[in-house]
Amino acid sequence: MSPGAYPGLRGAMRSVVATYNIHRAVGRDGASDPERVADVLAEIGAHVTALQEVQRGAAGRDLVQLVCDRLAAEAVSGVTMLRRDAEYGNVLLTRYPVLAVDRIDLSVPPHEPRGALDVVLDCGGWRLRILATHLGLRPYERRRQVRQLLSALDQGEDLPTVLMGDLNEWFLWGRPLRWLHVQFRRTPAPPTFPARLPVFALDRLWVRPRALLERLAVHASPLARIASDHLPLVATLAPRHLAVPVAAREAPIVSASEPAPAPCSAASRDR
Repeated sequence: MSPGAYPGLRGAMRSVVATYNIHRAVGRDGASDPERVADVLAEIGAHVTALQEVQRGAAGRDLVQLVCDRLAAEAVSGVTMLRRDAEYGNVLLTRYPVLAVDRIDLSVPPHEPRGALDVVLDCGGWRLRILATHLGLRPYERRRQVRQLLSALDQGEDLPTVLMGDLNEWFLWGRPLRWLHVQFRRTPAPPTFPARLPVFALDRLWVRPRALLERLAVHASPLARIASDHLPLVATLAPRHLAVPVAAREAPIVSASEPAPAPCSAASRDR
């Protein structure tokens, strides 16, 4: 479908979407502090946020409920594992009404179960499809998982789409990234890990049509640098760009991030 064929976009307001691996709300100081993660999410103020490594149901206040109450958001859960008395996996937080949900099993046995949330949202006059995921640690896992995601993208109605999450892809020349660039066009990839001095672009966000993406930035507040081992990645979507002629939307995407420090060895982590 051509960009001008998307209905309801003329005059539509900007939307902010984000992806954030919260590391079970355990910060760089080793403390489990859901309130701190909730404060980071409040700083961002996104309309839609994909969270990874979310643990729910254990002792203490439920982070997801805390954030939903504070931001007037709805949560769509994508449980991938049960850990004792807690659920673990992906969560999509949205301040838009949910129209449809599909949970995609991306697990590659015998490795850690993985999944994706495929959600359609009503953004007030236009619909947005979100695929939120957390991919595996091994290259062959990610290749299989990305092929599965691309197959899912080909199904259903053609809608403006965001694919985002922790892709765990260390190899910039790897096949999974090349396949995604073909489908979505290349987008900036500012480093998000480790949070104190980010070097690696493990958290990624793609938008289709590309003209929908206005700005992509890492949220690197002092609080975000300690609340998790990853920094949030935040994008601004400008639907009005799809309702004007192509020649009028040739401005480059703005990417805001701090310069990457010199490479260092990767720290051990839950990914």
